[in-house]
Formats: sequence, C-alpha cells, structure tokens
Amino acid sequence: MTDDVLNYSRPGPLTSLGSAQLRLIEELPEDPVGVCAAVQGLVIQPADAAVLGVPEDRIAEKNIRPVDKLITALTTLDPAPLHQPRTPETRVIGTCRHFATIACAILRARGIASRARCGFGTYFLKGRGVDHWITEYWDEDHNRWVRVDTEHLGKNYVDRPDDLAPGEFLTGGEAWLHYRSGLIDPALFGVAGTDHAWGPHEISGNAVRDLAALCKQETLNWDEWGRMTAAYEGNTGPDYDQLIDVVADTCAKDDPPALTGLFAHEDLAVPQHLLV
Repeated sequence: MTDDVLNYSRPGPLTSLGSAQLRLIEELPEDPVGVCAAVQGLVIQPADAAVLGVPEDRIAEKNIRPVDKLITALTTLDPAPLHQPRTPETRVIGTCRHFATIACAILRARGIASRARCGFGTYFLKGRGVDHWITEYWDEDHNRWVRVDTEHLGKNYVDRPDDLAPGEFLTGGEAWLHYRSGLIDPALFGVAGTDHAWGPHEISGNAVRDLAALCKQETLNWDEWGRMTAAYEGNTGPDYDQLIDVVADTCAKDDPPALTGLFAHEDLAVPQHLLV
C-alpha cells in the first residue's frame, strides 16, 4: 500500500466526497463494520424500489458511478446526515456495487484503507457463485484484509458477514484461477435471475472489473470495455484467456506496481467515459 496511486486509505476517482459531504459522515460509527452497517440504510435495490412504487425515472440512479453524486442524489431526497437511516423510498437506488463502494468511500474519507471487490458470493444459491460486490478493510491489528458483505450484514446467508470466511466470496480473479485449475464448473458462476449470464465469460468479466477496483476505479456491474464484450459474445480465444490468467495472478499477489503496470494494458484500462 506504499504506491501513492494505490494508497487505499485515500479516495480514488469514484470514491471522493465533496467537502460539504464530509460533514454528513461525522457521526457515523468509528469502526469499519459499523460504517458498512450504516450504509445498509442508505441504498435500496432497483427491484425493491419498484415494488414500493418508486417513480420509474429514479431507477436510473443505479447508473451513477461516483459516490459523491450518489450522496447528492441521496441528500436531495433526505438531507439528513448519513448516520440517520432513510425510509426505503428515500434511499438511493443501487446494487451490491453501490453498497460496497459507498462504504469504501466513507472509510477512505476517514483514512481507513478499504477496497470494493467484484466477484461472486457462493452463499446465495446452493452450489453456485452469484455475481456480487463486497467491501474490504485493512485490519492493522491482525495485518490482513477483512471482507464484509456490506449489503447483507445482519442477514443469515453466512455466519459472519462482517468477516467472510475463505471461499464464501471469490473475487473475479480467484474464481478464474479456480476455473482454470478445474476446481469449479464455470457454468455455475454468473448473474442471478438470468438464463444467459453464466459461464467463463462472466468470470473473466468480473476479473477485469476487480482489477479496476483494485486500481481504485470501481465501475458498474454492467460496464464493459476492452475485449469484455467480445468475450461475452464468445469471440475471444486462448490469447484472451491467457491475459485473464495474468490478471488473476496479479490480483492474487496484490502488488501495487504490478497491478498498475498491468492496468495500463489496452484491453484492461478503463475508458475515461466510465469514470464520470
């Protein structure tokens, strides 16, 4: 974490808060898990919002990438500080990515090293890995990253959503390494509620998104760039699989210079239009 670009205790392009917004987080809990738990009262999934009859034009909030703009949308509905939970209809509409990334932004604003991670939860559907994002924070006392399922704290999917056990969540790169080693069936990894979005291409897509998140560019779940679209369409071959091998291996090693060097690759770098 010595590389300034990857100093995870500092905000990135999508996790910076405005100066006025910093006042809104002052009374949030001090501990990282407490922050993540508070975020649960700020975001609502699109399907849940639709059930409540939230106006359809608000569903587009799920496409907001920068956290400062998400907070602006949230406080337009209710200007209260962020430690005060919102009623469901006055929460900003987003996905697991938004839960994870808002928590990450708040922690970074407080100087706590944190990251949003893109991958798969293995505890939602028996025998399957489901597209999901979680938050990590650095535990100084135990010298390790702690994985928190921000969206599902307090729920009974796993024993400790505040400290996910190995294998309960696999990053895109971890799932790819498992697939390439024959440890998982890639057809069982994908997006819940779909018939088509399962398979190796879903894993490779999340591996690239997780690399971007590790480089502090937390894109949306459905953002595509480089050769991702071609992979989803089945139009890539062994050379692209080998590139994803490198992505997965580099993410696993968690070495800042190697991550930033790889991220400069033309097939991996996030286009500027996805950072606004």
